[in-house]
Amino acid sequence: MIDRTIVPSTDRKRGEGVKLVYDILRDDILDLVLPPGSPIDEVQLAERLSMSRTPIREALVRLAGEGLVTALPNRSTIVSNIDFLNLHTFFDALTLMYRVTTRLAAECRTEVDLEIIRTRQAEFTRAVEAHDALAMIATNRNFHAAIAEAGRNPYYISLFGRLLDEGRRILRIYYSSFDDHLPRRYVIEHEDIIAAIDARDVEKADQLASAHADQIVRHIQEMIGRDRRQRIAL
Repeated sequence: MIDRTIVPSTDRKRGEGVKLVYDILRDDILDLVLPPGSPIDEVQLAERLSMSRTPIREALVRLAGEGLVTALPNRSTIVSNIDFLNLHTFFDALTLMYRVTTRLAAECRTEVDLEIIRTRQAEFTRAVEAHDALAMIATNRNFHAAIAEAGRNPYYISLFGRLLDEGRRILRIYYSSFDDHLPRRYVIEHEDIIAAIDARDVEKADQLASAHADQIVRHIQEMIGRDRRQRIAL
């Protein structure tokens, strides 16, 4: 978790202020403390963190690049909305990237790649065991990004990274459906994918990655489509 202790601005090194603002806002956005559509008040943030608005604006630019905030024409900034109506197109792209990057990793991986992937998996496992949702989101992203890196295609790496970043809030909603107690099977699915990559079994890696993506997508779609109306006796 992020240490939110605020250091006086005079004691910060250059760049630390930007990172502090970025970390705080990112966590609040991903954890839905700042829900979609919420305004970002630069003046209030500057007062709260005892800093000028320059590092805050730099942090907002970085967050905008990750699709977490949106700059409006009137120069105000809000937390980006989640486009639930077009979520199916996001899921199509995400599932394809799961499959393609995992296939390529099985073809191209080196022993160094496997070591990195296993390290990322160990980090994800610890986050799951700690029931730390923000850590699960970060380590899950890093795990799949490491697989993409092992595939050696910079275009896929870039696109998959963007999709993983854009999907972080959706993943937060997904984890919350388990009360942040993610079932052990998701750790095991990662382990199975690693085994297929290690064995250079391209077709098995593709099959496992597709199944892994499909069950996540299916669960999220069921959550979104669930009828939450209350039965009222007349």
